[in-house]
Amino acid sequence: QVQLVESGGGLVQVGGSLRLSCAASGRTFSSYCMGWFRQAPGKEREFVAVVSPSGGRTYYSDSVKGRFTISRDNAKNTVYLQMNSLKPEDTAVYYCAGRLYSGSCYYTSTSGYDYWGQGTQVTVSS
Repeated sequence: QVQLVESGGGLVQVGGSLRLSCAASGRTFSSYCMGWFRQAPGKEREFVAVVSPSGGRTYYSDSVKGRFTISRDNAKNTVYLQMNSLKPEDTAVYYCAGRLYSGSCYYTSTSGYDYWGQGTQVTVSS
């Protein structure tokens, strides 16, 4: 079992930056692909980014590529999402998710993940 707790959300102006954190419990964190998803009001939850267990491979949605950076610190059981050049359309609840590595981390559907955090709100004001 893995428990995930997000933090770092808040209110930021257009063009600003935020860094989200997701702390994981358990001793096998380094065996998991870790992803970030987001859900805006009235919309489905969508993929943002994922990082491989070692941190060596990352994948991003086209909407955040070049602006967001996912990373992890396995010694701290934590995954991060650095968000720069924020836009109003980035406003959403951001969720951390994990799945046990099984050969690839390229999973962009919510059904590909077994563990979820409770979410943290990010609001970008114009």
